[in-house]
Amino acid sequence: MEHCSAPAERPRFDIADIVRQHRAALQAEVHLTLAQRRVLSAMALCRTAALGGHVDACRSCGFERPAYNSCRNRHCPKCQALRQEKWIAARTERLLPSRHFHVVFTLPSELRALGKCYPRELFGALFSAASETLLELGQSRLHARLGITMVLHTWTRELRFHPHVHALVTAGGLATDGSRWLPSSTKYLFPVEVMGALLRGKMMAALRSLHARGAFSGFEDFADPEGFDRLMRKLARAKRWIVYAKKPFKRIDHVLKYLGRYTHRVGIANSRLVDVRDDAVTFRTKNGKTVTVTPVEFLRRFVQHVLPDGFHKIRHYGLYAGAAEEARIAARECLAPNTPTPSTTT
Repeated sequence: MEHCSAPAERPRFDIADIVRQHRAALQAEVHLTLAQRRVLSAMALCRTAALGGHVDACRSCGFERPAYNSCRNRHCPKCQALRQEKWIAARTERLLPSRHFHVVFTLPSELRALGKCYPRELFGALFSAASETLLELGQSRLHARLGITMVLHTWTRELRFHPHVHALVTAGGLATDGSRWLPSSTKYLFPVEVMGALLRGKMMAALRSLHARGAFSGFEDFADPEGFDRLMRKLARAKRWIVYAKKPFKRIDHVLKYLGRYTHRVGIANSRLVDVRDDAVTFRTKNGKTVTVTPVEFLRRFVQHVLPDGFHKIRHYGLYAGAAEEARIAARECLAPNTPTPSTTT
């Protein structure tokens, strides 16, 4: 006889309750963008009667229970699990049977103020600079086309603003002529110092181009005619163009499991809330430590990580790009000639 599995224990506290109780105080202190206001409104209504409901039923035993609908907002910590599972299932069709490196590209602190004011421009430039860095090194050092999936994160465990991209990169690539798979070293992909230097150069070039087009008009620090050039000089000297690379994963199921931890993660989950009171919110950070802030400060940190409407935080390049299906099929045949090619890609 089959039985219903026990429901997972729900967290004691819910960020939505903090939103409902303290949003007005937040808006009295902080100017919120339209995107941020929409996220807070969606979270406040998530799984409440305001969004309607449905009946969950177990096919095995017939048990039924009413449930309210979710808001499905990508920033809501309660609405990511199902979307993550569906996304991973779709990616299974495209992922190549290769080892993969995990590479992290981090922007220096000198760019945080600009990123808060112009997130679409700065994050877009970061995606371009990081992907071009990897693709160019793949061509120059391996003479191959890599497969790359990138995910943008903007937070630290303390919910501070810290833009960086996680890149899952094939340990090698398809030869330029498409004839064979050319593996990278099993120990490292490319020297991190080289990747960091290339990232800096490409980001600075992108910023100059954006500035020349007037993309940063209105930024207070650039009201001074020397402001932009002063920032460029700081960036040229900055030591925090950090690129970090982990050892490659050997098994494809480990790659998928690891990738799933990053794709649909939001700044903080309800499970990290330790205590919520009228005047304080305590949440877990790293190594068993906690941080306590006022509810308004907690929400201020949370809304920093709301992305602009329509901005894609997961992007694919090289062999993993949507338009690279033929090259991807060729790479799969080189890696596993006896493995059937998936009938569909998503």
